[in-house]
Amino acid sequence: MIPVRETETGVVFHIRVVPRASRCETAGIQDAALKIRITAPPVEGKANEACIALLAALLGVKKARVKIIAGHASRMKTVAVEGMKAAEISARIAAL
Repeated sequence: MIPVRETETGVVFHIRVVPRASRCETAGIQDAALKIRITAPPVEGKANEACIALLAALLGVKKARVKIIAGHASRMKTVAVEGMKAAEISARIAAL
């Protein structure tokens, strides 16, 4: 399981992004981060937008509640999800 940290507004956790994949999906856990495969290229923020859209769909929240707070130009990113608890995120990630 990946470490999920609670904040005042929600939770923070790490993701590892694989751009230019054949389809958008989760691909398990790697380096204490949720591994996400996306079809978008890492150009002009398209990969970041695709990450936010995929995470919002997987977690059942609106895209506006998901933010990349660190690692905008890196494969390893730190993501914040507003309005959720660590137990909720852990359960939803485990169900993937």
